Amino acid sequence: MRAIVLFAHGSRDPLWHKPIQAVAARISARAPDTLVRCAYLELTEPDLPQVAQDLVAQGATHLCVVPLFLGVGRHAREDLPALIDALHAAHPQVQISCQPAVGEQEALLDLLADIALGTS
Repeated sequence: MRAIVLFAHGSRDPLWHKPIQAVAARISARAPDTLVRCAYLELTEPDLPQVAQDLVAQGATHLCVVPLFLGVGRHAREDLPALIDALHAAHPQVQISCQPAVGEQEALLDLLADIALGTS
């Protein structure tokens, strides 16, 4: 069973999470057979190891982590790869993949340009 983990920075502000949760809801609506969860690096629960553990316990055999970072700073370059390595070690029976940060995705960059131009 495939699962998607939307991975974001986190914030103490509860309203900050709404867009991430909205993306998760849209994924669930489009692909009801795919498990989707949100995980956060810091300041917020649940964290990535806990979400991975929960999904594996639910029968997930493939975890696809989607980093919702616009900028590719230290968190995306250093912290996330270390977390992915730890997930591989903790769940060797599970296929774990990690997409590039959304800020590196051409489709998102084009969409942001369209929004700025008022053409979306």
